[in-house]
Order: sequence, then structure tokens, then C-alpha cells
Amino acid sequence: MAKGKRLSAILAGVLLFGILAGNADMTVEAGGNSDYLNLMSGGVAALLDSDTGNAEELINTTQKSLDLKAAQEEEQCTLVMANVRNALNVRAEASGDAEKVGMIYKDCGGTILEQSNGWTKIQSGELIGWAKDDYLLFGEEARELAASVGITTATVDAEMLKVRTEPDKDADFYGVLAKDEIVEVMESDEEDWVLINYEGEDGYVSSEFVTIDFKIDYGETMEEIRVREEAEREAKRHKNYGEYTTDADTTLLLAALIQCEAGGESYEGQVAVGAVVMNRVRSAAYPNTIHGVIYASGQFTPAQSGKVNRVYESGRIKESCILAAQEALSGVSNVGDLTHFRRNNGREGLVIGNHVFY
Repeated sequence: MAKGKRLSAILAGVLLFGILAGNADMTVEAGGNSDYLNLMSGGVAALLDSDTGNAEELINTTQKSLDLKAAQEEEQCTLVMANVRNALNVRAEASGDAEKVGMIYKDCGGTILEQSNGWTKIQSGELIGWAKDDYLLFGEEARELAASVGITTATVDAEMLKVRTEPDKDADFYGVLAKDEIVEVMESDEEDWVLINYEGEDGYVSSEFVTIDFKIDYGETMEEIRVREEAEREAKRHKNYGEYTTDADTTLLLAALIQCEAGGESYEGQVAVGAVVMNRVRSAAYPNTIHGVIYASGQFTPAQSGKVNRVYESGRIKESCILAAQEALSGVSNVGDLTHFRRNNGREGLVIGNHVFY
């Protein structure tokens, strides 16, 4: 389920003053208020492919490049983060009886526009409206959560960009990235190179040809929810993507995602990525279709950047990734019921190759 678009550093503006200040790993929940789950058809917004352990280093690098340190000390923090298990209704007015204008989801953020009597008017992407303070995080808590769930990305500016095995223009290369492709940044402190996650491998790209952003997720307006749900229905109707469907289209779609996320991993690691997708399909907190899970906004960077589509349409999918997809579709899971994974650098969880599953 496409729960919201990513919030880039350019759009964040003053929001970055809050984001670039901390690093922690938090899990927050709202109390037993059934209202915020109304019309929730699945999905949470934790970013799977963010490297939590490197967050402070990456954020500090971005901070230096944008020269925001001095401004951070002067500006009041306007960052707000959702403090819910799944989703929170956003209202047209500061009242529980007011019209619902959209929803903000777990680990999504926005900026504070106004506050009144236990309610905060927020802007989260295109969504503007009032949310109850009981289900929001502010100040240092908001900054810590943003640092733990955000992701630093590199967007390719060149028509084609080689991914090198070492930070050297004469080094071998894993493959080529296309213009506007988005990849996760692992480190960006090299003078001329950026270390990225390339299909599970550590690869290097020239910093001259990429744009670095720090991103978090944001919510959806009711119109965006309607459009997204209709697109999911169409995908299911025409492509037959379903929870336990094993048609060729579904298998290859899942295999394409596995290749993008773990093409350089062992077969065990490839099966694990497929199992995470199927665990989400089976979970009530996520979309109940493979297509919906894969293309959920903020979840899989290769799907958002169009790389999954390109791999799928090319037909050049590794045999091991196809086999891993078939196993995951048949119900095999080597990660139990876990629904998240990230690059491994110390986070607690089940470690398989370069990923940690949790």
C-alpha cells in the first residue's frame, strides 16, 4: 500500500533542522484508540533499507554539506512525527468530529503549522490538517525517531553511472545505474566517492554525478488514498497479483525485487528477502497483494526508483532469484514471520549475509 511519498531534503526546508540532530532506534505506539485505525487497509512506514547504524554519520555529512548547523541552533524545531502503531486520522479542524482529510502513518513525519488545545496542524507532503497531540512526537523525541527511520539516498544525475567495486575510476564495476535512479547511501565521507548499496553489495559511485538527500515518509490525502487503492485494484485485476498467487507475472515481479535488493547475496539471503515480502502480504498491517507490498511508498527503494520495473521488463533475472521467489511464494521462510530488513551494521536481529532481519 502506497502510504505516502518520501519527504526530500529540498521539500523539508526547516524540517531538516529537526531531522539532522540525533540518532536512536525507537518504537512508538498509540494507545487503544480505534479511531486512528479507521479505513486502514494495511501498511506501516518503517523504511526497510535504511542503515540505522550509520544514520548519525550520514546525517552529520548532510548537515555539513548544507551548512545547517548554525541555523539549527537558531531555529525552533518544527519537526513532528507520528506516534502510532499503524495510522492516524488527520482532520480538517481541531476536533475528532471534523472531516477526515487524510492519514499519517507509523514513522511518517511533517512540519508543525499551528497548535491549539491538544491538537497540532501539520503539513506532511500534500496533506495539511489537524492531528491529536496524543499520537504525535515533538522535539528531541521526533528528531530521534526521524534519525532512526530516515534514509540517505543518492539520485543519479548522469545518463548512465557505473557502480565501482572500489573508490577508483579504474576499478571493476558491478553494473550501471540509469538517470534518476535512487539508491541507498551507506557512507558519503569520501571526497569524490559515495558508498552505496547495490543489490546487496557495497559499491562506489562518483559524487560528482549524484544528488544526496535525507528522506522520511509522509502521509496521504483522502484523494491520494483513493487513487492508490484504485491502482492496487487494477493491478490485482489485470496482473493477478495475489497473496498466494504463483503465476509467472507474480513470480518474476518478486524475483526482480529480490535481485534488486539481494542479487549479490547468497541464495539464503535471497530467499529471506522474498520471505519478508510474503510475511507482509499475510500480515493485516500491510497490503494483501504482492504488488501492493512491493510498490508501497517508502518501503523498497528499487521499486520507487523504477529499477524493479526495468529488471522485470528486461527479462534478465538471475535464476537463483527466480528460485528464491518460487520458494517464498510456496510458503518457505528462513526468517520466521519477520517483516523488516536493513543493511547489517550492528542492529539486533537475524543476520544473513549483509542484511539484518527483524
